[in-house]
Amino acid sequence: MKLRIIVYILCLLVLPATAQNVKELQRQQQELQEQLAETAKMLKQTKQSETATENKLNLLNNDIKTRKKLIRNIQGEINALNGEMGTLRQRRTDLQKELEACKEDYARLVRETHYADMQQSPLLFLLSANNFQQLVRRVQYMQQFAAYRKEQVKKIESLQTEIDIQNNLLSQRKNDRSTALQSQKREQDKLTRDERKQKDMLKSLKKQEKNLLAKQKEQQKKVDALNKQIEEMIAKQVRTTTTLTKEQQLIAGGFEANQGRLPWPVEKGYISGHFGKHQHPVHEHVTINNKGLYLQTVSGANARAIYEGEVTSCALVGDAYAVIVQHGNYRSVYSPLKKLHVKQGDKLAAKQVIGEIVTNTNDDNKTELYFQIYKDRTILNPSLWLAQ
Repeated sequence: MKLRIIVYILCLLVLPATAQNVKELQRQQQELQEQLAETAKMLKQTKQSETATENKLNLLNNDIKTRKKLIRNIQGEINALNGEMGTLRQRRTDLQKELEACKEDYARLVRETHYADMQQSPLLFLLSANNFQQLVRRVQYMQQFAAYRKEQVKKIESLQTEIDIQNNLLSQRKNDRSTALQSQKREQDKLTRDERKQKDMLKSLKKQEKNLLAKQKEQQKKVDALNKQIEEMIAKQVRTTTTLTKEQQLIAGGFEANQGRLPWPVEKGYISGHFGKHQHPVHEHVTINNKGLYLQTVSGANARAIYEGEVTSCALVGDAYAVIVQHGNYRSVYSPLKKLHVKQGDKLAAKQVIGEIVTNTNDDNKTELYFQIYKDRTILNPSLWLAQ
């Protein structure tokens, strides 16, 4: 009996935790599905041709990465459901054993009562009492006996109801698992298709290597010029800043305290280029050294401030704008932008729109924000500051 009680308590503790875990996994799956939908939207906005481009390859790589994560997540849900189903089956087995024991006990009770009725009627049993005290005791005994029988009937009904509940829960979890398995199969098929497409695209891009390398060098020149101009602007701002005001010190402290939790400078998108040195996705012998974070998003998307601060520069670099926002002794940089919603001297709140991100019609209609963070004149890795 003690063992059954312990098992029952464990079931009460495990089942809600497992159900909560399944809900969290399903919530994550929803987010991953939304990310895949965003990537599909970006792919749709690329130049509509069968020609392979580095942009399409990057989008496809991100799609594969996200889908693999989704498949792992679905497998986690299946494992959790299997565990919950095992717990439900064990609970049902224990309840069925307890129900059988109660039924046997009740049957024995009925048999004994019937035998006693055959020997002597309840009325004669009461009237045969030797004295009033014995009569009272016999009345109490019969009342307790009748109450016990009713209690046993209620217990049997309660156990049967609990078994029905467990059966229903088990049936629901079986359906959930079936749905999850079907979803996993669909995503696996899509992953296989994407990986095949990725292989073909890489092969096609390899044939264009000479032209792509020339294009890469040209793009790098533009990025280097942009970095130089931003560095010069920030160096000038740092030189002309004597001491921070109390307000600026508070903002800097808040900015620093929120490292790893700051909102993304785009509402939706993915990291298309990480900070630091990386091997080029197509050219094996080419190393990229990014001084910022590249965030690709959909056409028409806006850049937004990652923290409260003041706009210290809205500089025209080439045919687009680079905006610098000061957060005490920290600065965040956003480019290339058009249709600015801010001007120099504006005080911004976190997530306030700065301007629309340029869509590059010469680069497969790619909409990509180049984002940087500086502490004084030292450039920092933005990935370490943004919420994951």
